[in-house]
Amino acid sequence: MFINRTAWCALVSIIVLVLVGATVRVTGSGLGCPDWPFCWGCVIPPTHVDQIDVDKIDISKFKRQAKRRGIDPETITKETVLASFNPVQTWIEFVNRLTSLPLGLSTLVLALSSFWATRHRRWVIWLSWFCLFDVLFNAVMGAIVVRSGLQPGIITLHMALAFLLIAVLVTVIWLTRKPSPEDATPIQSANRILTASLIFFACLFCEGLMGSQLREQTDELAHTAANAMAYTEASSDVGPDRAAWIGELESTLIYKVHRSFSWTLLITSGLMLFWTRKVPGGALTEPKLIFALVIAMMLMGVIMAHVAIFQVVQVLHVGTTAVMLAVTWHWILRLWSRRS
Repeated sequence: MFINRTAWCALVSIIVLVLVGATVRVTGSGLGCPDWPFCWGCVIPPTHVDQIDVDKIDISKFKRQAKRRGIDPETITKETVLASFNPVQTWIEFVNRLTSLPLGLSTLVLALSSFWATRHRRWVIWLSWFCLFDVLFNAVMGAIVVRSGLQPGIITLHMALAFLLIAVLVTVIWLTRKPSPEDATPIQSANRILTASLIFFACLFCEGLMGSQLREQTDELAHTAANAMAYTEASSDVGPDRAAWIGELESTLIYKVHRSFSWTLLITSGLMLFWTRKVPGGALTEPKLIFALVIAMMLMGVIMAHVAIFQVVQVLHVGTTAVMLAVTWHWILRLWSRRS
């Protein structure tokens, strides 16, 4: 049970980290701490620009980041670096880094304790150590994200590794759970429901990655649009400023596919719920929750597409995806073990 509880701690930690990471993204705080592993050359981030010792900061890093972002590196000076300091964004990014600590510790403990697993020992060991390496690799990716100046593509890979970690941790939780009498009861039409569930999971995984790429395109369009200054000051995409570039975003292939996938999720989750309606006991728990989360995600998508891209809605959208991935994969494992 210790391994199971540790895996649960790691799962909760990664979902919290996804939420905090989404907050970093929507508030534009990705470079709030422009250096790594320190933050503005400090172990504890500053709260005021006067607390920054510019001599401790490698200005050449800022120049390289500016070059990657299409900015003339010669315009980067100590004065411009200090002028870019934003205490709110700095602390949001710092909290993001802090929330990675519980995840790192729990996956380390999980990997070490996996050798004492009594059920499915070989699988638990392999999957637990995979979780640890995933976290370590994602930490390296986080450093690359900072050093690359939030280069597109790297952020999406960062998210993909987090989604993969969620699925693996759920698997470890399932393998180390305490068996129940219900596990021996077959689920009617399990193979048909399993097929729909696997399609749903694959679409959801892709939908989450496409959403991350759409966010990158949103940032780029808002940055390059003629009215980018108004967009930045608004903190949300309300009004005519948004209309000036949203049409270009909606014309992209990835936006159209992302929107179409939402209907695939609705149909497959509806089939899962419909086909399990005659299953006795608590087998309907996951399908009901999944269907409700899909409806919630679609409503949030409608708000962002036709009203405004509110920051809180963006964070909830990403967080809902992470929770739904965990619930769906748990449901798939449950179906697999209870096939007739």
